[in-house]
Amino acid sequence: MVENNNKSENIASKSPSFGGVGEANSIYVSDKAKAKVVKLMEEAGIADDPDYFLRVGVVGGGCSGLSYKLDFDNETKPMDQVFEDNGVKVVTDLKSFLYLVNTELDFSDGLNGKGFYFNNPNASRSCGCGESFAV
Repeated sequence: MVENNNKSENIASKSPSFGGVGEANSIYVSDKAKAKVVKLMEEAGIADDPDYFLRVGVVGGGCSGLSYKLDFDNETKPMDQVFEDNGVKVVTDLKSFLYLVNTELDFSDGLNGKGFYFNNPNASRSCGCGESFAV
């Protein structure tokens, strides 16, 4: 995967809360999530295409009112917010970013649940399955 060094201009400084090389008001990617994203991109045959990135979004639904959405995409839209953390390019629409600011994407492969999950400081509550949240 080719790293893109272009970063959003509205982002200024490193966030101390995650300890990674990220910026304030960003979306962060843990080491485990990065490894899984890279593996999924390889399986999809898009790992070597620098146009592809991880699109993260928030949609209505789920038992708490809002749900997370993850997908690979290769087209940005005019109001998209573009970030890069831990070598992963993450893009989100502006509305979703308002819910996701300073959220960390992580991955668990443990016995209590396998899959991506979000450490979202903006969520006032989340459901038991971790797939939806409320603000």
